[in-house]
Amino acid sequence: MQKIWAEKALTAAGWASSVAVAIGDDGRIEAVAENAAPAGTRVGVLLPAPANLHSHAFQRAMAGLAENRGPDGRDSFWTWRALMYAFLNHLGPDEIEAITAFAQMEMLEAGYASVAEFHYLHRQPDGAPYADLAELSCRIVVAAGESGIGLTLLPVLYQQGGSDGRGLEGPQRRFGNDAQGFAKLVDGAAKALAGLAADCRLGLAAHSLRATSRDGLAFCAGLRPEAPFHIHIAEQTGEVDEVLAAWGRRPVEWLLQNHDVDARWCLVHATHMTPAETQALAESRAVAGLCPITEANLGDGAFDGAQYAAHGGRYGVGTDSNVSIAFAEELRQLEYALRLRDRGRAIMAHGAASTGRALFDNAVRGGAQALGRDSGAIEVGAFGDLLALDADAVDLAGKRGDAILDSFIFAAGGRLVSDVWSAGRHLVHEGRHVKRAAIEARYRKVMGALLARI
Repeated sequence: MQKIWAEKALTAAGWASSVAVAIGDDGRIEAVAENAAPAGTRVGVLLPAPANLHSHAFQRAMAGLAENRGPDGRDSFWTWRALMYAFLNHLGPDEIEAITAFAQMEMLEAGYASVAEFHYLHRQPDGAPYADLAELSCRIVVAAGESGIGLTLLPVLYQQGGSDGRGLEGPQRRFGNDAQGFAKLVDGAAKALAGLAADCRLGLAAHSLRATSRDGLAFCAGLRPEAPFHIHIAEQTGEVDEVLAAWGRRPVEWLLQNHDVDARWCLVHATHMTPAETQALAESRAVAGLCPITEANLGDGAFDGAQYAAHGGRYGVGTDSNVSIAFAEELRQLEYALRLRDRGRAIMAHGAASTGRALFDNAVRGGAQALGRDSGAIEVGAFGDLLALDADAVDLAGKRGDAILDSFIFAAGGRLVSDVWSAGRHLVHEGRHVKRAAIEARYRKVMGALLARI
């Protein structure tokens, strides 16, 4: 049994002092005691660690490479996407594995204990399948084995180039599968996941309403009906217009009318919704998967978090393009985008809770739900997904209760993270991943070779 003792901890019952947490060999919390004598690993502030509910790990290698305007003097999500497609031509299995392990390591150092990898890159650069259809899914699994992160792998169905049903062209061919091939790929991914720790699991995803047919979406959602199910939705106004023209409804509206969207679903982005769609999605019990840093980087727009939360909506955050992997900054960006839009403050706060507490509580609960993971709280039976902050840091001097979270999110950020556990695996100590040297060295080698040929 592993023991952790914290000066202060945010347990399921609230803030407490001198908290002892015991984690069993299965990675689950076996006991939580307040006013306990110090024993085991000692930390300053102990929090439930969040889940990263949306990642495209390979895009970490693009960070800093897509910040120039296009030749016509304009830039947008769509021009960024064209650059991303071109970048894909240079990525093989070894590169993807190394980049993924590095991104997962950075996620852990930022405080995330787990990740949902939205994995749509399945084929070779020329569109031909690998001998093992699940080759690249297996590389994601191998990377997770190295980093130790709790993985929910989401193989993605991608069938068409747009809502009009046009075929896949160019780099998009790396994404494609028909129903039969996708089912085989999912089986292969499940076999690979069986080699990881028991907290890791399989989910499913459809890329978007643009990239799947009606029949394909229904097939994908029903393939493993108990698994978490994710989909990109309403990220860009161009996407909304395309779906409206082809399907006769706005994306969120169409989805809610045609599928039983419930707690197993995670709708990623959902940026552009009408007030009626916002309320309906909140009442569905699905999770809105928000990626504020990426959404800002790509110019997507601001999610109407205040109205969504007012209707009881569930949400979590993800790193998406991994242009910057920083949990606290995701929450800060979510709140600040709304402050700029509404010219107010404490937009996402509710009741007596501070803004930081409201953001943090929703993110850890919503992220756990989206991953289908028993985490999100320091309580008996939950996985030991834990995040420790340095109580001696100057930003926490004299801080108590929710002011600790406010300081973490709005002032200090990730530099406060001292330790992270994923299902009891102690992977970050004194702010550094236990395998950083090896993972970073491999990433540096891959990036040097990759950028030399681009």
